Amino acid sequence: MAGVIVIFDFDNTIIDCDSDNLVVDGLGATDLFNELLPTMPWNSLMDRMMKELHSQGKTIEDIVEVLKTTPIHPRIVAAIKAAHALGCDLRIVSDANVFFIQTILKHLGLDKCFSEINTNPGYVDKQGRLRIQPFCDFTVCPHGCSLCPPNMCKSVITEGIRASIEGRKRIIYLGDGVGDYCPSLNLREGDFVMPRKNFPVFDKICQNPLALKAEIHEWTDGEEFEHILLKLINRITIEETTAAQFITTDFKLETLSVSGHEVFHKALPVLQ
Repeated sequence: MAGVIVIFDFDNTIIDCDSDNLVVDGLGATDLFNELLPTMPWNSLMDRMMKELHSQGKTIEDIVEVLKTTPIHPRIVAAIKAAHALGCDLRIVSDANVFFIQTILKHLGLDKCFSEINTNPGYVDKQGRLRIQPFCDFTVCPHGCSLCPPNMCKSVITEGIRASIEGRKRIIYLGDGVGDYCPSLNLREGDFVMPRKNFPVFDKICQNPLALKAEIHEWTDGEEFEHILLKLINRITIEETTAAQFITTDFKLETLSVSGHEVFHKALPVLQ
């Protein structure tokens, strides 16, 4: 439906794992990852891990084969396809990287459903090594949000999406992680947030649910994901249709009122 923007996190929201961990574990680099984790930001660490894997002879094809094993609930695939078929504008805002996300979406047949992917850049260099860079270069231009990781503030992205579309927009936001709390706080009345239950963003929201203006609809698995998402889309459709009909009816009544007012103010001839 036009006017409905559905914004998804990716890891542990669309897919049922963390794609970074999936690749690191799948290619046997877990110990090195855990050793380096305390020493650098996550985004920088993933770029370093791709360098280490490349030096060990791991190829892009090896990474792709691991990504093809990504677990996802079949009802989530169905829900995304249904929302796209209904005309919703589907976006991804994720702290993963574009290479992982695009590879997984293509494998699942979902790559045509999304109008935009906002995430950390990822590309294959001339040496055949996957490079991962931060969405925001925090060493040069920090985003200034204390709630978010240094490389990405999802509120900035979400508000940019809203501002880029003309007319009335209502957002449904789905996420699981701490990084999804900031955009949840900045949603407006009439918007909806779908935090994954028993994940960090849900725990943060539960500490003070009144801090959010958007309605909160938690979910746990793919079946609830599908049921709640499609129910909210249907609800928005009904509410927006009703509001449009009310405006049309009100305009017609106002036109009739003005027209009648003008008729009764015309001078009538007095018969002598």
